[in-house]
Amino acid sequence: MMQQGAFAHIPVMPVEVLEALQVKPGGTYADGTLGGGGHAALILRAAQPGGTLYGIDRDPAALHAAGERLAGEPGFHPIHGNFHDVKELLAGITLDGGLLDLGVSSHQLDTPERGFSYHEEAPLDMRMDPTQGMTAAQWLAQVEERAFAQTLYDYADERWAARIAKLLIETRAQAPLATTGDLVRLVDRAIPKAVRQRDQGHPARRTFQAVRIAVNDELAPLRQALTDWVSLLKPGGRLCVITFHSIEDRIVKRAFQAMQHPCVCPPKAPVCTCGKQPIARVLSGGAVKPGRAETDGNTRARSAILRAVEKL
Repeated sequence: MMQQGAFAHIPVMPVEVLEALQVKPGGTYADGTLGGGGHAALILRAAQPGGTLYGIDRDPAALHAAGERLAGEPGFHPIHGNFHDVKELLAGITLDGGLLDLGVSSHQLDTPERGFSYHEEAPLDMRMDPTQGMTAAQWLAQVEERAFAQTLYDYADERWAARIAKLLIETRAQAPLATTGDLVRLVDRAIPKAVRQRDQGHPARRTFQAVRIAVNDELAPLRQALTDWVSLLKPGGRLCVITFHSIEDRIVKRAFQAMQHPCVCPPKAPVCTCGKQPIARVLSGGAVKPGRAETDGNTRARSAILRAVEKL
């Protein structure tokens, strides 16, 4: 049995990622969401001899675990930071390929004290980098009702957003939310019992997703970050992105489409006058999903979607 807090990581779609990246010996690569180092190890080994991999993560625990896992691998460079800031973190470096495996890691979900899981009673934290920023408890203590409802709707398609937000304001007037259990119980009170019983997943999963995204500012900078990553690629270099929910995937899909078809002229214009030129082409016809064998062995892979572009 895995010890609580141990950094276990099963990389999603490992074969598909290596195929999409077309890793070559001596190449320079970056994993912007290092996690447990599963994908990084595969990429780095495929890039030998002479390959280099920069592993970026905002979670110090991930960097420590990946550092131990890849300590014997030549060419590995761990970097503490947010992949949104890649232009600063990798200033002066050009890449043959990059990978972003978005969302929360298995380790973060499986470590109760991090506050990501709705299955365990724990401090309401949810920060991917626990060394900075507001905790989920602090954010929930100050967010306005209307803004919270909009967050639940925008980031999780929560149909009971208004009721959950209203109850948050009423509840925190009596006592602040301090634990994951406090948030789960709030959601349970807001969503009718009959609806909760019909829900195929945990009723609080959407609220936890929305709060996590807001606390870590995961989506607002994402589109610009994708552009920044492509700007660091060599011609022919590739960027692969794995998403786990539709809102995230929609941002990636549209960003990649805009890189391939950037023209903003009216559809009926006889000639292009905006001057915008394609900077990348979308690979594999769009989305790639894991096979049945993988999803049977790793339930967290079921919602994964891989998209990739090649710089022109």
